[in-house]
Amino acid sequence: MPEAPAPLPAIRSLPSWLLGRAAARGRALVAERLAAEGMKMWHHVVLSAVRDLAPVAQADLGRSVQLDPKDLVGILNDLQAQGLVVRQPDPNDRRKNAVSLTDEGARLLKRCERAAREANDALLAPLSAAERDRFMDLLIRISGTQR
Repeated sequence: MPEAPAPLPAIRSLPSWLLGRAAARGRALVAERLAAEGMKMWHHVVLSAVRDLAPVAQADLGRSVQLDPKDLVGILNDLQAQGLVVRQPDPNDRRKNAVSLTDEGARLLKRCERAAREANDALLAPLSAAERDRFMDLLIRISGTQR
């Protein structure tokens, strides 16, 4: 018996739909690998941003990762409770908190970055090295971001 065609052919032909599906698969792979390290996606994003920007004011941190201030406070509370970040008065403006990574936060971030790279390698496994480079160049062009 012949196999039935895939449903929704018009939708499945849209690049936006395919990108969404690939992104969902990528997020799931990364989330699974991060969970093995005891980390959630947004916690990893914030931890990475703190490392790159520290010491960083909470408000600037939230803007850099495009996260609602209330959500950021919850994530920072979690990270601080785990000893991964510290919040101290900003030396440039004592009215603000500056967030920095602890040594334990730096160690966990390295493990999480390795896990995220492994997940992305799994996502891109069907592509050759040259195809991966080209795909990344194309994604950067259409996403309006930079490397």
